[in-house]
Amino acid sequence: MTGVRYRNMITEFLRPQLDSMDIEDTWFQQDSTTCHTARETTELLQEKFPGRVISRNGHQNWPPRSCDLTPCDFFLWGFVKSGVYANKPQTIPELEVEFRRVMAKLSRNYAEMSSRVSSKEQECASRVVGGHSSDIVFHN
Repeated sequence: MTGVRYRNMITEFLRPQLDSMDIEDTWFQQDSTTCHTARETTELLQEKFPGRVISRNGHQNWPPRSCDLTPCDFFLWGFVKSGVYANKPQTIPELEVEFRRVMAKLSRNYAEMSSRVSSKEQECASRVVGGHSSDIVFHN
């Protein structure tokens, strides 16, 4: 993924989807990959999420490799990724079809479970004040 492709995806796909939603209190969170943190990308996101971008160079710094704050990376994304690549898409349009297929099948239970895992881990993270914890346990 390049910065140009990522910004095109934001402009052509994400922003039109967001236009019909109330996102006044919504924060945008992404990791610190180069295409996500390019100046042009950050500026584009800050237009839609003023003061609410969690990313390197955003309004709130991204905590690197933080499984306690990123349940989608460590729980939900693995499930989605395995489903998307099960049929081995060869082109971007095929990849989009597979992604939409998996997301349509994704039950509300997976999102709720991801949220519960996140809440418990965030409680633990606040107890250790950003330090390491050896007592994180994943529950369903």
